[in-house]
Amino acid sequence: MSDTPADGPVELDSLLSTMRVVSIPMRVRFRGVLHREIAVFEGPSGWGEFSPFLEYAAPEAARWLGAAIDAAWGAWPTPVRASVPVNATVPAVPAIEVPAVLTRYDGCTTAKVKVAERGQSLDDDLSRVASVREVMGPDGCVRVDANGGWSVDDAVDALARLSSYGLEYAEQPCATVEELISLRKALAQRGIDVPIAADESIRKADDPLRVARVGAADVAVIKVAPLGGVRAALEIAQEAGLPTVVSSAIDSSVGIAAGLALAASLPDLPHACGLGTLELMDGDIVTDSLVPQAGSLRVRRPAPSPELLDRYAAPPDRVAWWRDRVTACYALL
Repeated sequence: MSDTPADGPVELDSLLSTMRVVSIPMRVRFRGVLHREIAVFEGPSGWGEFSPFLEYAAPEAARWLGAAIDAAWGAWPTPVRASVPVNATVPAVPAIEVPAVLTRYDGCTTAKVKVAERGQSLDDDLSRVASVREVMGPDGCVRVDANGGWSVDDAVDALARLSSYGLEYAEQPCATVEELISLRKALAQRGIDVPIAADESIRKADDPLRVARVGAADVAVIKVAPLGGVRAALEIAQEAGLPTVVSSAIDSSVGIAAGLALAASLPDLPHACGLGTLELMDGDIVTDSLVPQAGSLRVRRPAPSPELLDRYAAPPDRVAWWRDRVTACYALL
């Protein structure tokens, strides 16, 4: 395989001819599914991952396809660091399960905790965060992620109570940019010192820089795939001018490698990154998986194993579904 990126546009046939689709079991239910479906492509630069969540329509998913093409046929920026610190990820599990989750993350001193889960209460969130703080100790960093699940009033109430556990920041506590602005003002008025990070308000926005421009967040959470690739995400991170946390979206090691390439190329990296999400899945398509060691990921780009691609191969009907999806998204690039 050549190390030189291909010149000119990538043909649809080139994508489909190398595409492999896998279905990897999750350790816990995530976004209502117990298996994560992922498509990967091989190009002259390596492998690219296309794994937008199943409910995403073609206009949104097309950006993820652009990122996969960028990975397999493009060129990534030169890294400025050899390793990237990452956080542990604690899904919306009962508090009693928190210690077992955290043991999967070797040496991580930062934990991101899912809150505002549908069907759960604030008391559930408080118990989960309390358990994380107990395990992490007073020196660990604890951040929460609501995925836009609170109203402004609910977020103020929740963060007032959660702040007693010493939060590093709250990620996407409310859904809209306007709500984030209102929340930051309300928190300041009440003397609640919890910085706000924006995720969905960047990666799902027509204008990903608006969050920074209108002062809606203190931290930018950047994901490579929804922003169209490593180079595009790097440009957005630099133009936003906010402290950046690079995160992944329940990817295989092929997808995480793209996020790792972005994190490794940022001039400054003040926070641990959310690239340790592979631990949420019960499998991978590479043998040298990108999982934390001593709290960090070593910058590298592992290739899929043919044996693992076969082991987790999706059934023919799902492969056909993904071929149709790639075709629909390709038409929008």
